[in-house]
Amino acid sequence: MKIAFHGAARTVTGSKHLITLKNGKKILLDCGMFQGMGKETDELNENFGFDASQVTHMILSHAHIDHTGLIPLLIQRGFKGSIYCTPATLDLTEVLLLDSAKIQEDDVKYINKRRHREGQPPISPLYTVSDAEKSVKAFKPVNYKTWFTVDDDVEVLFTDAGHIIGSAAVHLRIKEDGKTTQITFSGDIGRYNDDILRSPDVFPQSDYILMESTYGSSLHAEAAPAEPLLLQHIRHTCIEKKGKLIIPAFSVGRTQEILYTLNRAQIEGRLPKVDIFVDSPLSMEATEIVRSHPEVFNKKLAKFLKTDEDPFDFPGLHFIETVDESKQLNFRKDPCVIISASGMAEAGRVKHHIVNNINDPKNTILLVGYCEPQSLGGRLMRGAKEVSIYGTYYEVKAEVGSVRSMSAHGDYEDLGHWLACQDAHKVKKLFLVHGEYEVQLILSDWLKKKGFMDIEIPERHSEVEL
Repeated sequence: MKIAFHGAARTVTGSKHLITLKNGKKILLDCGMFQGMGKETDELNENFGFDASQVTHMILSHAHIDHTGLIPLLIQRGFKGSIYCTPATLDLTEVLLLDSAKIQEDDVKYINKRRHREGQPPISPLYTVSDAEKSVKAFKPVNYKTWFTVDDDVEVLFTDAGHIIGSAAVHLRIKEDGKTTQITFSGDIGRYNDDILRSPDVFPQSDYILMESTYGSSLHAEAAPAEPLLLQHIRHTCIEKKGKLIIPAFSVGRTQEILYTLNRAQIEGRLPKVDIFVDSPLSMEATEIVRSHPEVFNKKLAKFLKTDEDPFDFPGLHFIETVDESKQLNFRKDPCVIISASGMAEAGRVKHHIVNNINDPKNTILLVGYCEPQSLGGRLMRGAKEVSIYGTYYEVKAEVGSVRSMSAHGDYEDLGHWLACQDAHKVKKLFLVHGEYEVQLILSDWLKKKGFMDIEIPERHSEVEL
């Protein structure tokens, strides 16, 4: 059997790993979209590196677009199998894919107006809303902690990864040549002692492990705590400077974490009186889905629910639905906080808010999660003095801040904690994926001290015999 790494290989986006059995069956782990990769992003998303029509089954770890975003294109190009995931992942993926398709259609319209003026031919989106709707029909939801049979050669188990609701580590038992091999794919690993979600589960002994490494050289505890830093930015921007605080935030996970944090601060009298807008229809839908899956909440949040039945709502919070309402925020003179997707500021309404507020030093753009270095968020985080948005250059006069401790990804101690249930000497090989190469080298050295001696950092499109 072989495994090929077609995405999230020495980079933190585009998760795609393809297992090929000797009998020709092909099992795809995730089918994510590349994001924030600069000029090569479109080409990376156009070219899978494998024939979609030859894939037999697909197993999905969780709903984030860098793990799901190319599923409609996979089906458009001939995949006819089933896609297995947890029930919450199915609920979230449906709204995320529809939103992704809508953003693509809107962005293409915007871009094609400029291309028409310049005498260039129009371009098309990777897929349409119709393609996204069709793709959802291929999904089959399966609960955590239950081995299920995919076919005569393959069984799968989902364990809670603690990253976002529905996120799972994927465990495969594959029968070949009279023996069974167990492969574990971490998906994205969450943090232990998260405010909202349960901690990641322990899992059965594996022969081969694919593990994410996003924060493999970082300790979240070394960064300033998220809540006081978030409140400090609100006071500084909205109260002292009388400006707008723009927060690019992923619709799933990060937005709900921010709202829960602000809700607690409001209850305890620490949140300044300022209007807070969530300008993302997707964030509204995602928040409703999170509310509908209380089974994934940890004991701390379950206790909080006894005194506050809605942890994601509080006085002064407003959800923006229509495009017109979103545009009206640009004309608003009063200080406010605008939370809008996407988290890397690569798509969606947040790009328009940045365009309209980046030239005013009263305003602040606050980045609250990982940003691919070449993404708009990544460039702002690195201190760019000028950025290109929709083909136009803007001078960065607004303040740019970050909250580095607010992350749904575990740091290297969390990753080590997740691996602690394994006998390192029985793991034949550990592959590090979903991380920047320099970070993975540091994590690899640390893991070798933990006893994991055979560690590989695969390149994109590389294939390894197991």
